[in-house]
Amino acid sequence: MRNVVLSMKNTELPFVKEMFEQIAPRYDLLNRLLSLRQDVYWRKAMVSAMQIHSNGLSLDVACGTCDVGIEILRQKGSGVTVFGVDFSPAMLMLARNKIVKKKKAVFADSNIHLFAGNAFNLPFKTETFDAITIAFGIRNIGDKLSVLKSFHDRLKKGGMLLVLELAAPERGFLSLCYLFYFKKILPLIGWFFSKNSKAYKYLPSSVMNFPNPDAFAAIMHSAGFKDIRWKKMTMGIVTLYAGYKSV
Repeated sequence: MRNVVLSMKNTELPFVKEMFEQIAPRYDLLNRLLSLRQDVYWRKAMVSAMQIHSNGLSLDVACGTCDVGIEILRQKGSGVTVFGVDFSPAMLMLARNKIVKKKKAVFADSNIHLFAGNAFNLPFKTETFDAITIAFGIRNIGDKLSVLKSFHDRLKKGGMLLVLELAAPERGFLSLCYLFYFKKILPLIGWFFSKNSKAYKYLPSSVMNFPNPDAFAAIMHSAGFKDIRWKKMTMGIVTLYAGYKSV
């Protein structure tokens, strides 16, 4: 690994870093509440799909409070080393505290290492990781192709990328109910607990503007990934994407 001092300049969508700094104290609570704890299932499903050997290296981008990193160690074993990167110092502080608690309760040893940074400035050499994950973070990035190319560069040959992202269900009665909840109810609940109205108004718009699976898979392919596939979960409100770097 290179010893790099990173600029915390926010090269993701404007205002997103500040938004996450403000909602960090209620982030986990609201994730569980607003998704009816489905976010726990979604992360477990992503990690379950991960292919990594028992002493592999994994990178979790936009790691937040480190739920994915902890789940990787839970499922894949403490021999796997997880590196987590996030641009929010508040999120990283919460992640660090969570890791300490989990280490005492669950893990004999913790192979999670946290870094401040963003998806455009990853402090790692090329062909470092066996797997890279990003959960609910790619939609906040404007230039998705450049970031996906960066992920591709830092994967070893044969390495795997897993992307978990919210989606809008297809048309129908379910879609109408979901959109009503997503656009009307969710922002109110989010504001009540976090006192940040912008964050939970931004969420629906960011999901609605995210590319459909075919289009996002095409971006992954343009970034160099092969054998791309995706799976819709929970009636289509979340999509899990997977792709590989050629051997």
